[in-house]
Amino acid sequence: MPNISTTYLGLQLKSPIIAASSGLTNSLEDIKAIEKAGAGAVVLKSLFEEEIVTEMERELHQMHSQNYLYPETMDYYDTFDVEGTLSDYLRLISDCKKEVGIPVIASVNCITAHNWPSYARNLEDAGARAIELNIYALPSDLERKGEEQEQVYFDVIEAVLKEVSIPVSIKISHYFSNLGEVITRLSKTGIAGLTLFNRFYSPDIDVDNLEVIPTHIFSQEHEYTMPLRWIAITSNRVDCHLAATTGIHDSRTIVKMLLAGAQVVQLASTLYKNGVETIQRYNHEIDQWMKKHDFKNLDDFRGSLSQSNAANPAGYLRVQFMKQFSQK
Repeated sequence: MPNISTTYLGLQLKSPIIAASSGLTNSLEDIKAIEKAGAGAVVLKSLFEEEIVTEMERELHQMHSQNYLYPETMDYYDTFDVEGTLSDYLRLISDCKKEVGIPVIASVNCITAHNWPSYARNLEDAGARAIELNIYALPSDLERKGEEQEQVYFDVIEAVLKEVSIPVSIKISHYFSNLGEVITRLSKTGIAGLTLFNRFYSPDIDVDNLEVIPTHIFSQEHEYTMPLRWIAITSNRVDCHLAATTGIHDSRTIVKMLLAGAQVVQLASTLYKNGVETIQRYNHEIDQWMKKHDFKNLDDFRGSLSQSNAANPAGYLRVQFMKQFSQK
């Protein structure tokens, strides 16, 4: 029988499927259902850095929001009761440690290395098996240089790694001028994993009511090609595990990510649309695909179609482009 277990961030997982950070991973009941469905691990719904900073500064009776990167977000949380949010989050981690068998990974959505990283110790103390940092530095400040934008990621990693002993991974977007080089440098910082890629909030415009509205909250199936491309380019060339996410809506796409070199995949949109029990079907379909191709475990084929197996990866990509567009 094929074995679909794997390791990720030094953790033993019974499946390469992880429930990504979302509203589906925000309660003990839902996490138990995800475990029952066969997920290998769960990433909890993210705490926002602003929530942590607001509560910490209230405790210290000091407010430094005027020095914050996005002061508007601090103004929002100044009037928002976050004390219960933080305590509930730690309680959820503690409860999961007692009642859930699969690894539970805490998540923080952050944009700076200021003030909040010491709070990461609380997440570890509560029982989190790892921490995923969803670094969400929007590339929308036209006055901010690219080097400054990139440095945020390294500053956050350095600050958090000083505070915890559990594995740390980061989740990034693809908005970098030299993405491959940045991924490589990030992998050498001491992090245990990189999740490719985050999806930014996408605004739309309602032309009838003249207002900005959200659009495409869930990922679309075609979006998997971006993480697939960069997993294939960087796998076996970086110093940490790679997790694939965004646009993964079926077991065939999961297999594609593993063939490209992903250690695990993270799912959210398909679980919202089809229910968390879909994980069980995906696990079964991966098992059946492995039987068909006579693979005994994931390492038998993981990364076999990555570009690290090409003598000239850039040339390999160029050939595929030429094949497609030179045809009459």
